Order: sequence, then C-alpha cells, then structure tokens
Amino acid sequence: MGTKRAGMKHLLCFGFGFTAEHLAKILPHDELRISGTARTVDGVGHMVSVGVNGFEFDQLDEIPADITHILCSIPPDEHGCPAALKFRSQLQRPFQWTAYLSTTGVYGNHDGSWVDEETPLTPNSGRARRRVLAEQQWQEFGAHIFRLPGIYGPGRSQLDSVKDGTARRIIKPNQIFSRIHVEDIASILAASIAKPNAHRVYNVADDEPCPPQDVVAYAAQLLGVAPPPEIKFEEANLSPMARSFYDESKRVSNARIKTELGVVLKYPNYRLGLKALL
Repeated sequence: MGTKRAGMKHLLCFGFGFTAEHLAKILPHDELRISGTARTVDGVGHMVSVGVNGFEFDQLDEIPADITHILCSIPPDEHGCPAALKFRSQLQRPFQWTAYLSTTGVYGNHDGSWVDEETPLTPNSGRARRRVLAEQQWQEFGAHIFRLPGIYGPGRSQLDSVKDGTARRIIKPNQIFSRIHVEDIASILAASIAKPNAHRVYNVADDEPCPPQDVVAYAAQLLGVAPPPEIKFEEANLSPMARSFYDESKRVSNARIKTELGVVLKYPNYRLGLKALL
C-alpha cells in the first residue's frame, strides 16, 4: 500500500471496504501511503477487527501523527459514527482532506422528483436518520460528505444476481433509483483529494436514474437469458429492510461533481457499466 518515506502523505481509511479498495488502486502510491481498518468474520462467526498496514480499529487509540488524509465509510449506530466519536478530540487537528461516505437515503422520499445537495433532509428510516447524525458529526471537523446511492461493480451487480438466480424484477409504479459504479466513486474521491473544499457535500450518482427492474432486464439481456418474471410490489414478500428501500423514490442530481470537481464519469449509465463488467 505504498512505501513510507519522509514527507509522504498518508490516507487512513476507517472502513477499508469495496470503495476504499478501488480508491487505493488509482491513487499515486509514490505520493500517498494508504492504510485502513476493516471488520471480518472469524472462524467461529464473530466480527473481528483487521487492519491494512497494521491499523486495527478496536486497538487504535489515537490517529497516528503522520496521517494527512482521512476517509470514513463505517456504518453508524444509534450514537452516530463510531470513528467520529472515538477520535473526536484528535479530529480537531488540521488534515489536508477528510471525507465521510453517506447515503442518498438522507433525502427520504420525493416521489421520483430530482434532489440535489441543497434539498432538505427528510430521512424516512432509522438507518437514514443515523446517517444524518453521522454527517453532522463529521462536518464539525470540516469533512467532505459524499452521498451515495446503490453501488455496483465487479462481483456486485445485477449480472451476478441474474447468474445466481437471486435477481427479482419487482414492479412498483413510479419507482426510481439512482446508482453508481464503484470505479466512478473512486475517481470522484480522487478528484476531491486533488481539489479539497472543506465542509462541501456531493451527490455521487450516474446520469440516468431509472426503475430497478430495467437494470435486471438489461443484465439478463447481456447474459442471453430470460429475465426473471415481473412481480408486483404488493406480492413481493420483501423483508422490512428491502421494503424500506422501496419506500423512497427519487432522481439524484450529480451536477456538482461535474461543475466543481471536473469529473467525467466512466460509466454515466448502467448499460455502459454492466457491459464493462460483462
């Protein structure tokens, strides 16, 4: 993850997961060392803390002095973000860039209408309300807030769910979701690192919000198989969490990442993204 040398910048990722891994692939390792924490399941089914470059969250008592950049993607609990709370006093010190990965769920339901970063936050679920609290905690330290919709990428797309038989085409009138390819998230974060603007909020989404069943049908088309049958939302027998996603319908504007960060999306719609994954 980069060789340590004097004067080198150092990014600490609280939550070294899918997004952080892709960000690490594109950052210049001769200029920026990358470390992180993550959680995994041990041999007896318990969640344990693991580290990249030796940083385990549960055993980390202070942010190392050489850290210049921080990215947090740890899910919040009822108290907010565990990292923001644990390192509250240390996060007061100046960093070159700090960022928190949140969710577009903080906007709540807008019946398919467009939302942007100035739209008032009206979260519908406890999960989204916890995200709002975590955003507020990180903004105290000048963090950039990135609000993400559904994330897809290698090994995590409708291509995979169609192939393994778990894909469902659930039909709910006027249901619109936004999504983003993980490589585009990484590029957006890298652009922000190069052009920091403390406290700024960015929506991270592609150009084409659409009904979720359209993505499933296109994935099946690419694979040359019949799409799963349509199921009416009322008959889908969804889990409470899955149902909560269908309680919200909105189109997420991505204009700010283009005008302020100069981002050009590699996958501006799901068709290009799925074709590349195939």
